[in-house]
Amino acid sequence: MDTRPAAYAVVIEDGKILLSRWVPHIPGYRPGWTLPGGGMEPGEQPHETTVREVFEETGYRVELDRLLGVHAAYFEPEAGATRPFCALRTIYAAHVIGGELTAEIGGSTDLAEWVPLAELDQHFYYSLVDDAARLLGYADARELAASYREGSHD
Repeated sequence: MDTRPAAYAVVIEDGKILLSRWVPHIPGYRPGWTLPGGGMEPGEQPHETTVREVFEETGYRVELDRLLGVHAAYFEPEAGATRPFCALRTIYAAHVIGGELTAEIGGSTDLAEWVPLAELDQHFYYSLVDDAARLLGYADARELAASYREGSHD
């Protein structure tokens, strides 16, 4: 099995979550929203990866507040691959300390946006968003969105 360590940020401000739109170059996948973040570079620590990737994908400088958790996602081999794949994801809560919202150029995402949490379940998003919602104490992103619509979030 191949393993890819990665790190991501959950940035929630004023009832909105910062998301990046992932544009896969894999047959059968379509663009969808995900947490800003990505793969670790050699010699990087997860917290360094998170800060770097959030800046690359969104234009924002962030400060990490706390570790939410680590999640492993398993995938079957893609076209041309012979081994299954594990994405080992470190997920942090973070807040913006500077920068301006912008889109990544030449990367795996093409747009960054503040999505109202009450409307989150109206967007197509990847499972990492559900994983983050679970780490925040919700069953999934739909329950997180409902809590913002109902005003029952923490």
